[in-house]
Amino acid sequence: MRSPMDMPPAPSPVSYAVSDALYRKLIGDFSAWRVPAREVIDPVFRESVTRFLYREARFLDDQAFDGWLALFAQDCIYWIPGSADGGDPRTEVAISFDDRRRLEDRVFRLQTGMAWSQRPVSRTARMISNVEVFSSIDADVYMVRAVFQVTELQGQDMRSWHGWSGHQIRDIGTQFEILVKQVNLINYDQNLRNPSIIL
Repeated sequence: MRSPMDMPPAPSPVSYAVSDALYRKLIGDFSAWRVPAREVIDPVFRESVTRFLYREARFLDDQAFDGWLALFAQDCIYWIPGSADGGDPRTEVAISFDDRRRLEDRVFRLQTGMAWSQRPVSRTARMISNVEVFSSIDADVYMVRAVFQVTELQGQDMRSWHGWSGHQIRDIGTQFEILVKQVNLINYDQNLRNPSIIL
């Protein structure tokens, strides 16, 4: 029989993988943000945000990864939750949870041509629709919800990724920058093939 001294320690309620303050802010920002009263109705501004999402999609379809990475802030997060509406990344498994350093590693790996999971290299075509823009408590920060479909062809294998994205973007005057990209797959709780492409 195992003694209490042999038992593993209880998991910590605090995570320092990125920083606990960042995790707490992330959970706060992505909780109950789709509020009708905060929806931005200015058609010109909404169109500029929609074009920004189209630009991001084009960079990924063209495999212009340096251009795609340049859309992100230095303190960004790329997050594919393993639960509905994100959950708590401190205590729940995520399919992917990358800070800027890990995104740069991912891009470098794809650009080497040596990524085994991307041999042969996938071709992709993305569709973005149903774009909704919401204001936040910060005057220059906006939350954006959009439905996406990514069709991927790798060799003779065709597959599709479906869901909705939650972008937290900052208006920096002449353009936007991505603070957080949350990719919510509709089949997040199913047996998923490892996404070797950037969604």
